[in-house]
Amino acid sequence: MRGRPLQVALLIAALALAASRAGQSEAALTKLRAGTYLLAVSDRSSIHDFHISGPGLNKVVTGVAFFGTKTIRIKLRRGTDRYVCDPHRTLMHGRFTVS
Repeated sequence: MRGRPLQVALLIAALALAASRAGQSEAALTKLRAGTYLLAVSDRSSIHDFHISGPGLNKVVTGVAFFGTKTIRIKLRRGTDRYVCDPHRTLMHGRFTVS
């Protein structure tokens, strides 16, 4: 496992997605090195989902009906990865680069 776990928080109250590295609360995530990470998603609403995609990756981590926290292992490859709440894709989305 490279570095700290990657944490992604679904911030429903603010209707925004924020990606951050552990220990860097709410800092915008823009770059990561390729490798294997633990992805911890905290979904605080049963009307949203968390979907991450990129080279070799396309995973809905939490479905719309899910409420709670889920942790999965993901492999990030070089390129651009995106994360989105599918039902609210125009408002709740982001991306980061993997090198």
